Amino acid sequence: MVCLNRRDLGLLVLRVGTGAVLAAHGSQKLAGWFGGGGIRGTTAAMEAMGFQPPRHSAVAAGLGEAGGGVLLALGLATPAAGAAAAGAMAGAVAVHAPAGFFAQGGGYEYPAFLGFTAAAIGLSGPGRYSLDEVTGHVLDGPWVVALAFAGSALAAAAVVGRRAKGQAARVEAEAE
Repeated sequence: MVCLNRRDLGLLVLRVGTGAVLAAHGSQKLAGWFGGGGIRGTTAAMEAMGFQPPRHSAVAAGLGEAGGGVLLALGLATPAAGAAAAGAMAGAVAVHAPAGFFAQGGGYEYPAFLGFTAAAIGLSGPGRYSLDEVTGHVLDGPWVVALAFAGSALAAAAVVGRRAKGQAARVEAEAE
């Protein structure tokens, strides 16, 4: 008789659900699927939101969401997947923060939730029903967790900081 572990089953459901949402969002940015703008539209949106360089920002956001989402769903390189998705969501939070918290008013509630969920999965691990388990956790060790989350935090801080400086300079130039 097969005995399913509820914790591992719960992690599987959480990983697949969160990963699918992130992959869909990223595919909007990269390929224009599900009504998205594709690279061209996402690049224009990134430029309008103050991300520089806009095309690189569009590709990075799309890959962080789509790539991180697919890897989360599969439970492969789970710390890197969670960190990449959380880093991409940090940029989205920065864009939505001026509108307040709740998504209903354009706030950052939804991207923050996706980012925290992806980070939590990356930190907790994928569970037994995952490709990380099948591969002997080669890409899921403590060193991957530390490296992935440190790298993602530094990259997100740099991107969000560069955007904030650009936004401030633009406001200052308009005031003159």
